[in-house]
Amino acid sequence: MSGCPFARLSVKDAERPEQRSRSEACARESDSKVVEKERQREEADAQGGKCPYGYDSGSFKIGPLSCVICRALLYESARCVPCDHIFCRGCISKFQDCVICGADIEGVNADIELQKTVERFIEGHARIKRSVKTDGDSTDEESPRSKVVSYEDVSLARGSFLIQHAMRAFQAQNFESAKSRLTICAQDTREELSRSGVTVDVCSQLGAVLGMLGDCCRAMGDVDGAMAQYEESVEMLSKLSHQDDEVVHALSVSLNKLGDLKYYAEDLTAARDYYARALQLRQNATDFSKLSSKVLDVAISLAKVADVNRALGDETAGRKGFQEAVKSLEDFSPANGEDCPVLEKKRLSILGFLHQQLAESEVEGM
Repeated sequence: MSGCPFARLSVKDAERPEQRSRSEACARESDSKVVEKERQREEADAQGGKCPYGYDSGSFKIGPLSCVICRALLYESARCVPCDHIFCRGCISKFQDCVICGADIEGVNADIELQKTVERFIEGHARIKRSVKTDGDSTDEESPRSKVVSYEDVSLARGSFLIQHAMRAFQAQNFESAKSRLTICAQDTREELSRSGVTVDVCSQLGAVLGMLGDCCRAMGDVDGAMAQYEESVEMLSKLSHQDDEVVHALSVSLNKLGDLKYYAEDLTAARDYYARALQLRQNATDFSKLSSKVLDVAISLAKVADVNRALGDETAGRKGFQEAVKSLEDFSPANGEDCPVLEKKRLSILGFLHQQLAESEVEGM
């Protein structure tokens, strides 16, 4: 008996409502994804564009005023001949070919007008100023109008911007640029200090800036200038409480740098005094119950004092100092934590150096 010719069609028709419901569900899901993407796009448009290189509206890093070599604001702007590309004079002077287009550099011409623009940018926009609310502005969030209403330049905020660019220039070995920016920062911070008096924030900021200025002078071969900057940094930081971790770190670093300069100048007694002061600061501020960067700093300070004692001819004191440094690091076992692998690697590296110094002391003592 043959079946109804419409039976199969009726079965298919019976399945269609379920299939239709699945199709509609997929369509609704697809529509929701489209709506979500549209919402995300609108939010991104409202926030403004985000440049992957950091040159967006929310940043002070403006592309046309930056050197592509050091990534800092231009200093002594110079145009290459014949390609006309612009760099810091100190940066491009190390190259014979343009780093952008590869053209042979036949010469460089100072771009005085562009450099004036850079300086105006620093004066007018590189300063982060305290903003005040105007009448009618919301107190919940900062309105665009309130961003342009400001008074009294805040040297600390200005310094934070200039320090960033100084560090970039220093890393690229454009020491003149770094020194120029840090000098401005130091001047402004001194003005803030004269207005607000001795505070932890201002003094620690000035101490850190002076220390970096000392690094610039040292890199440029100006030992006397570096010594003066480090000494002023120590004087400024010594006014603050030694309970603050940042103060202790900055002060001990400046003391060690002074010790290094005295060591290289063969004034070993003065070097030992500076190293010993840094060691005492670090020991008083360190918790030796767990491995930390402070524990590593103490071991380094112990090694510095031991080394200068050995250079002064006191082998016994030198060997004892190295042994104490080894003991301060040997009792720690690898721990769990985000920073632990890095600390453990540094610990093992310092231990290797200390054991090597002890071996040399034993050979010399024979």
